[in-house]
Amino acid sequence: MDLTIAITVSPLIMRKKLIKNAQIINERKASHGDVLLAGERIEKIAGSISGLKEKVTEIDASGLILMPGMIDAQVHFRDPGLTHKGDLATESMAAVAGGITSFMDMPNTLPNVLTQELLEQKYRLAKEKSLANFSFFMGVGQENLEEALRTDTETVCGITDDGLYFNKENGILANYPEFLEKLFSRTETLVALHCEDDDIIKTNTQIYREQFGEHIPFAYHPLIRSEQACVEATERVLQIAEKHKTRFHLLHVSTGAEARLLDHASPTRDKRITAEACVHHLWFTADDYEALGAKIKWNPAIKEESNREELLKALDENRLDSIATDHAPHTWEEKSGSYFEALSGGPLVQHALLSLFELYHQNKISLETIVEKTSHNVAELYRIQDRGYIREGYFADLVLVDLHKDSQVKQNNLLYKCNWSPFLDKTFGSTVTHTFVNGHLAFKNGEIDTSVKGQRLGFEKTR
Repeated sequence: MDLTIAITVSPLIMRKKLIKNAQIINERKASHGDVLLAGERIEKIAGSISGLKEKVTEIDASGLILMPGMIDAQVHFRDPGLTHKGDLATESMAAVAGGITSFMDMPNTLPNVLTQELLEQKYRLAKEKSLANFSFFMGVGQENLEEALRTDTETVCGITDDGLYFNKENGILANYPEFLEKLFSRTETLVALHCEDDDIIKTNTQIYREQFGEHIPFAYHPLIRSEQACVEATERVLQIAEKHKTRFHLLHVSTGAEARLLDHASPTRDKRITAEACVHHLWFTADDYEALGAKIKWNPAIKEESNREELLKALDENRLDSIATDHAPHTWEEKSGSYFEALSGGPLVQHALLSLFELYHQNKISLETIVEKTSHNVAELYRIQDRGYIREGYFADLVLVDLHKDSQVKQNNLLYKCNWSPFLDKTFGSTVTHTFVNGHLAFKNGEIDTSVKGQRLGFEKTR
């Protein structure tokens, strides 16, 4: 499909909307039916809805699946301070076009979000710019523990160190067990951490620098940021979290060995420790470095095929609770150059669901699991209020998908400000046709309506 995005602006229409004849994928079931939207929320779900007295805008969903919008709980939208890479307007637009209706953004913007005032500044920006619903993590490091502990659990998704560093020489919190003891023993909100062992990475880096100099092949990235580096850090952090019964979320699991450390017997909502997989670790493998190089340089690294297969299995077994993107755009200039020059991260939100539907076509994941891991479980583990399901009274954050209509990723239909994608020239077998954000039809068949902005996510007080 030659999808060209046209951006339009239209007035807010409060008329009810009736989605007819959809194949609804929700709460591990597939059913055929209609969904009535009234303003921001879902008013009625039934096998057939007719005879309405008031006028409605009807959307024929024959041949389409209807699912709750993806809630992407790990993005880097770069606003403020790094807006040459992306911003809340451009990246949320790409997200909505890809069927993502809500996102949670990390604190490694400039300045780093290490005070409550800086956190609230980001919320004010999003209210003006974001087409999708939003939340922002509070940054935490050893210099701002008391400030981070003040975070409001009902209005903020959690606290994290993702993308933050204590100083230029030292790394992430997973390498500071004494500090984690203080944090985990006191926090009342969810803590989400990136887990890799810095000493192992430094040792491996030196080994390959001695062999290749500054021009280490990108295929060595998973040998430098190795499985051992992931597993040792994860084991260390899990031990402390279990000791204090902290509400802990493990970000971007990239190895089967880490997944095997996690609980598979309990429902996601009942777990004190949860974990996510990311789209790039489910799609790409180490074999792709030869063709794609820096385009798929992420931290933690994309690893060999066996890990990808284990991650998919762990999702099915409920060891991994959710799927996120870790969308982290850089300009093409920032992704160019040698191994040490090319920055880690890349854009994914516009094509995340399409890649998951492609895995469905390959019989690697079910539609029910896609919905559970991108919507239901994200709402459960973060305790998001009234979202993540197709339920009467819930916000109408919904996506319609044609599973049998191709989408080709082309330069002229990319919405990322960075204007590149690791999926460029890829043809997916599915198409996102409509995205509703709080009942507003924000995206329809390649056109985006920018007239209504998203909302701040709300959370249950106790997590």
